[in-house]
Amino acid sequence: MKPQNLSLIVLAFLAWTNLPAGAAPVIPAYVAAAVADSGRPLDDKAQDVNRRPGEVLAFTGIKPGDKVVDLMPGAGYYTRIFSKIVGPKGKVYALQPVEMDKAAPMGLQSLKSFAGTPAYPNVTILVQPAGAIAPPAGVDMIWTSQNYHDLHDHFMGSPDMARFDKAMFAALKPGGIFLVLDHVAADGSGLAATDTLHRIDPAAVKAEVTAAGFEFVGESRALRNPADGHSLSIYDKSIRGKTDKFIYLFRKPAH
Repeated sequence: MKPQNLSLIVLAFLAWTNLPAGAAPVIPAYVAAAVADSGRPLDDKAQDVNRRPGEVLAFTGIKPGDKVVDLMPGAGYYTRIFSKIVGPKGKVYALQPVEMDKAAPMGLQSLKSFAGTPAYPNVTILVQPAGAIAPPAGVDMIWTSQNYHDLHDHFMGSPDMARFDKAMFAALKPGGIFLVLDHVAADGSGLAATDTLHRIDPAAVKAEVTAAGFEFVGESRALRNPADGHSLSIYDKSIRGKTDKFIYLFRKPAH
């Protein structure tokens, strides 16, 4: 990542964190246009009210020309948006662990329906074992949404997380961003709820990721929900789609 680009990301983050309480962040035009993309499925657009992609992606600093890894991309909700943001000079790698594909094959089928098509020509699908995962080198951002907790579970092969996070670190350019968005578990619960409630203690994520060499830059509270008591499964009808979510931004040191 070029020093001037890193500076822009830092300035954007500082602008975000210094917003008055309740103020909406400034969403770049290219992010707004990507969210408004007419090619996005209606089911995806229906989720926007809860997932607030414009605000979330404004926080990351993603921009045209970036190379982005969408790690565990599900059916491609964010993959499509990334594709339109980074544009023809950018690249999106939809990286699906083999184990996730076995557990939820519909996700990869959805990705294959649009990746590399004229509408999304910059999207490439990668399928790798979680225990030996290796994103492409020299990327600007690695993003994972609502799935980091799954990496601790038996169905994913319980990969060595120290190795996993170091692989993320190695793949990023100096100054590159690792963004983790996930469902909040109770304070102090660590990894106890990853396979039961499908939640993770944010402190456990921070400890794992920073141990790999990342700097913790900050948090967006765009998806925090104080009404969520953290005691229910994310699939419980009373909270589904509206769970309390943390968004942690980590950075590979520039030097």
